[in-house]
Amino acid sequence: MPKFSCADFTFPVPDRPAALRLVKLLGFDYVDIGMLARSSHFSPLELQTSPQAYTAQVLRDLNAAELSVSDVFVQIGVDPSECATNDPSPEVRSKSRDVFKHALDFCVELGCSHLTGLPGVFHPTASRDRNLELAAEETSRRVAECASAGVRYAIEAHVGSICAEVGSTLAFLDAVEGLTLTLDYGHFVMAGETSAKVHDLLPFASHVHVRGGALGRLQTPVEENTIDFPGMLAGLTRLGYDGFLALEYVWVNWMDCNRTDNVSETLLLRQALESNISVMTKTIHCD
Repeated sequence: MPKFSCADFTFPVPDRPAALRLVKLLGFDYVDIGMLARSSHFSPLELQTSPQAYTAQVLRDLNAAELSVSDVFVQIGVDPSECATNDPSPEVRSKSRDVFKHALDFCVELGCSHLTGLPGVFHPTASRDRNLELAAEETSRRVAECASAGVRYAIEAHVGSICAEVGSTLAFLDAVEGLTLTLDYGHFVMAGETSAKVHDLLPFASHVHVRGGALGRLQTPVEENTIDFPGMLAGLTRLGYDGFLALEYVWVNWMDCNRTDNVSETLLLRQALESNISVMTKTIHCD
């Protein structure tokens, strides 16, 4: 059965030790780390500048909070278009590779076996085919490097990326051998795709982000959610998924994602998911 984790970036206002303690206080034993350029807790630049000292301090903070790491999510630029995986510039791609290598080493040192990155965007200075070609080449490199380190690599398909629809995501997964998916239904449902269609991506999921969402809204309170989480859980159960369900409410001034009470919504959504899992488990046992 899936395990639960919570993203550190759900609570960006407290400092890192306090945010980690809050994740533990809410009943989680695992945390998703956001190694994001915009993060107030985990900085790709600081990691790159002093990797050993930085990693040692993070380990101390995690141990103090009694948390293990379920995923390291690396985003090198503040915007997905900045230092993207498939940037047309060889110099920018080289920089991205260096940051990614440090993030992978960081992931391994933390005892985490899952790393998430972004697939890339369509850059106006390159053709559509060239954008996709570069994305596939660089992502294949990441998959191989992670596999060598005993880590599973996944992309998060998202609004504004080369994988903004279910169809384009399936095509990219098919193009890159060994690639898996950190699946977030919200990016697809927001854009008008049905949960039933997003269920087609479940066989590729190695990590799952969960938060309320609806048409035109990337993030909603639980009571306004339209994502078919029961259907998602049923599909994961059929597939024997034993990865994480990562509670990923965010608090950023983007797409109105700073309009939710993240403490309450995180707890309410976890309770709803646990209730669904309990019902499914009882049904399976009865059968």
